[in-house]
Amino acid sequence: MAACAAGPAGDADPDGMPLTIPAGLAVRVRACASSANLGPGFDSVGMALGIWDRYVAAVVDEPGVRIEITGDDQGVPRDERHLVYATMRRAFAELGARGPAGLVLRCAPVIRQGRGMGSSAAAIAAGVAIAHGLVALARCGEAAAGPDGRIGIDLPAVSDLAGRLEGHPDNASASVLGGVTVSWAQDGPDPVAGPGLHYRSAPVPLHPLIEPFVVVPTAQLSTATARAVLPAQVPHVQAARNSGTAGLLVLALSHRPDLLLPATREWLHQEQRRSSLGGAMELVDDLRAAGCAAVISGAGPSVLVLGTAEIAGVVEQVVARPREGNWQVLRPGVPGSGVLVERVTLDLLSGGDDPLIA
Repeated sequence: MAACAAGPAGDADPDGMPLTIPAGLAVRVRACASSANLGPGFDSVGMALGIWDRYVAAVVDEPGVRIEITGDDQGVPRDERHLVYATMRRAFAELGARGPAGLVLRCAPVIRQGRGMGSSAAAIAAGVAIAHGLVALARCGEAAAGPDGRIGIDLPAVSDLAGRLEGHPDNASASVLGGVTVSWAQDGPDPVAGPGLHYRSAPVPLHPLIEPFVVVPTAQLSTATARAVLPAQVPHVQAARNSGTAGLLVLALSHRPDLLLPATREWLHQEQRRSSLGGAMELVDDLRAAGCAAVISGAGPSVLVLGTAEIAGVVEQVVARPREGNWQVLRPGVPGSGVLVERVTLDLLSGGDDPLIA
């Protein structure tokens, strides 16, 4: 399958012309939710969460894009502005492929938007992965997929582009790779995307006793709103403290769960956004006072608590106290792998079984 992986822009066809994605190809993709920052790992540390959005993309003869959404569409557009579709077009261009003239995109979104659970990153990761999967099928046909139908794609390249489109790599890398990731920016040429700034990510082995508790409110908060209140500069002493604690966070996640409480203390973004988080920081304060390693999940307003199963009762008790808003405690687990691409057939797409859950 490695020979069929998406390669540098412009080398898809022997004659140098952009690769054409023919009608009749279809893929099924899943991408998971994620929590970013985990306290001091601002824009660099992410954790995959076992909540999945699913998509089927089919190339058809009829021109145009048709987007079908199962369940609550959460107000997303059903045209070319749909984030998964817009991302696919960008990925096709980077891979040296011509986007299909006709496409049906079936969506089963589950990740709640505006909750700090990486919904945009999951959609972007799915769009990039769909493009990689269709390019692999266009190049190699059935040889691109294994016996189980899974298509081998270049996950680091998917994670890089997803991070660049998202604007930061923490959510994107966790959604693509699964587990816990640490990411960094790197200048220099890339074999697929070319020169410029790229994101690299590496896995952090998660201690087997650690699990995430995600406390989700009914209220939404856009990432743009959350970032708008952040200061342009921070004092050097605060940056130094945060740097040291970010290192401790990696140790706590991988080997020392007993250090999670001090390892999740941060100085760069949570307190600065307290007034915009609708009671989330007060919940973080209460949980940390009770000995739980609580942080804002991504841009919020969900709260992430890291610990062992023994803290479940404490988390429930603290959340149940009278407070602003309504909150639900989730225990989604941390999937060891992220985005998955499978080859499907148009027969499945038009059959009675739902290809999004089959």
